[in-house]
Amino acid sequence: MQNDTTAKPKWPKNSNVKLMLVRYGRMAQMGWFEHNESAIPKVSSKVVVKTERGLELGEVVGVHNYRGGTFRISPDQVEAYYGNLGDNSPVGPGGSFVRFATHEDIREQEHLVKSEVEEIESCEKHIRQMNLPMRIVDAEHLFGGERIIYYFTSEGRVDFRELVKTLAREYQTRIELRQIGARDEAKLVSDYETCGQQCCCSRYLKILEPVNMRMAKLQKATLDPSKISGHCGRLKCCLRYEDHTYMELKDKLPHRNAMVKTPKGLGRVVDVQILTQLVVVQDAVGDRKAWPVDELLPYDPSAEPLPQPVSSSQPDAAGEPAVADPAERPRDNRRNGPPRRDQERRPPRDNRPDGQRNQNDNRPRQERQDRPPRDNRTDRPERAQDNPPADGAGQPQGEARRRNKNRRKKRRGGNGGNPNNPNNGGGNTSTTPPTGE
Repeated sequence: MQNDTTAKPKWPKNSNVKLMLVRYGRMAQMGWFEHNESAIPKVSSKVVVKTERGLELGEVVGVHNYRGGTFRISPDQVEAYYGNLGDNSPVGPGGSFVRFATHEDIREQEHLVKSEVEEIESCEKHIRQMNLPMRIVDAEHLFGGERIIYYFTSEGRVDFRELVKTLAREYQTRIELRQIGARDEAKLVSDYETCGQQCCCSRYLKILEPVNMRMAKLQKATLDPSKISGHCGRLKCCLRYEDHTYMELKDKLPHRNAMVKTPKGLGRVVDVQILTQLVVVQDAVGDRKAWPVDELLPYDPSAEPLPQPVSSSQPDAAGEPAVADPAERPRDNRRNGPPRRDQERRPPRDNRPDGQRNQNDNRPRQERQDRPPRDNRTDRPERAQDNPPADGAGQPQGEARRRNKNRRKKRRGGNGGNPNNPNNGGGNTSTTPPTGE
């Protein structure tokens, strides 16, 4: 809501003019009305006033603030009380005073209020016939009969021109349809809230300022929407009443995770209590205690740096350097540590079977020049070639080995110096390319 101080209501500047503050209309509007009465009764009084809408019945505001028929507070002071809102001010130029209401005027107003129920039912019937997306909330029949005002809610814009023509022919008066929001709807139909009091918007609240969830969190209110929402379905307006006080008290407290000085030493802020002005501080040991904010001092890290932790180079009682972090251990200790799991399981390279060695190691194996071929070694006993043992598939074990060996040589790109290979000329250690058949 923006403040507009340039556009002010035009009320009389002459000090001799007597003004009366009157509340009128279903939306409880207020305005200044000129009158010539010498005294204003000290009790709640009904008056008949003439506004731009027509002849209406209102109520005098502040009956104890009149002296000699003049309101003690000037219109400028009332405007400053509401914050100089300009055109959005709840108090504006009303019109002229007609007379104090009589018993006949009050009975006539009661008769009009009863007729409003029938007018609402008639309007709802026409809405259903025309299939219009709108819902009637309330109706207001002015005291002079100049017009009937319908208040309705809708999700979007509604073309109700045909509805206005139909109602005007039926009641032979001017028809006005006004779309309102959720808060204005609650202002018209709400009665009492969970606190036991009448709703603020329908009782005295004139300016409906926005309310956000930050105010509820700051006041430690429950975040259950059903408990912090009013009749309008939005956050309660009363959450804004104490927001300014909570903000002032919060500014006196230190932020969380800030370092402060307590009577027992340095500590870190972990929690604050706004209303009691207590600060929960955690010391270096980990103990927490609530301190009043007046007993705490701010901490300046440039003037007094934080104590450094124990260094790893300082020897302990046993004479060995104390290492707090495993990452700071010397590399020799990590290298000489226990063997890895895969090293424990893995057998030596020379003792592994050929199939496993070929599966785990695809690098070409270079044979030494001074080492004779495998089959020409003299330190091994001669193999039994007549009746070779059979493997699991029922084939001789020697043929399976030779077949696997040839496959390995093909994957390596050569035949090697295998004397059993028919494509190889002899048992030389150097490999020769196979000859074409």
